[in-house]
Amino acid sequence: MVGAGTDRTRADFGGGPAVVLVRPQLAVNIGMCARAMANFGLADLRLVAPREGWPRTGEYRDVAYAAAAGAAHLLDGARVYATVAEAVADLNFLYASTARERGQVKAVSTPAAAMAATVVAADKRGVLFGPERTGLDNDEVALADEIVTFPANPAYASLNLAQAVLLVGYEWFKAAHGDAPPVPAVARAVSPPATREMTLAFFEFIEGKLDDAGFFRPVGKKPGMRRNLRNMFHRMAMTQQDVRTLWGAVVRLVEGPRVEVQTRKRNRPPKG
Repeated sequence: MVGAGTDRTRADFGGGPAVVLVRPQLAVNIGMCARAMANFGLADLRLVAPREGWPRTGEYRDVAYAAAAGAAHLLDGARVYATVAEAVADLNFLYASTARERGQVKAVSTPAAAMAATVVAADKRGVLFGPERTGLDNDEVALADEIVTFPANPAYASLNLAQAVLLVGYEWFKAAHGDAPPVPAVARAVSPPATREMTLAFFEFIEGKLDDAGFFRPVGKKPGMRRNLRNMFHRMAMTQQDVRTLWGAVVRLVEGPRVEVQTRKRNRPPKG
């Protein structure tokens, strides 16, 4: 299953920190984590002792791949390890994602700060994410250089596993590639700005129709009402197409529905 925002014709982003899921319990969460990674160009998925094993087969596999929504390449390329130590052996710097400090004296960063540092770092980094029910234990947090925690409601700071991966991925992508909206694949033609001649003609037309309908009352306030009306349209910075559209809309409101022109059918001699 592929989402509506997927475009295989565009270049795919890759890189970012390794995402290390420690003892993930549910196939659907692994699939959703892969989808979150694909959304923001993270390419290195590592699984530590998944409860149901990996690679999954049968129903478990179907659930994971359906939840990945097109990010099957990340599930296919996921590496499996027996312990956290083995999964992070090649990394130079490690973050532990947790809402609790667990009594350990470590630097604490937000995902934004941690991913900004990751982008400019020359070393290879990763982020640990704990199991859905309990999170990382003390020994696993002790392996990390720094804790990443999310600004959240302190009364309910527990995030879904895929949500946590999504937030980290978003902050990494934003730091690495900026947060400008994507350029559309097909550029749309933009109507040029309306000329002063065009806007003044439109003003005179609409003001005439409003005057006929008794809009400018009392008469003494008419000059101020006209100025307010014109300034309202000026704030819109209208294009030529805007003026034509508004003009046509007012015409239809004043004149009512178009009358279909009935044409006479031509009498033609029968064929043959």
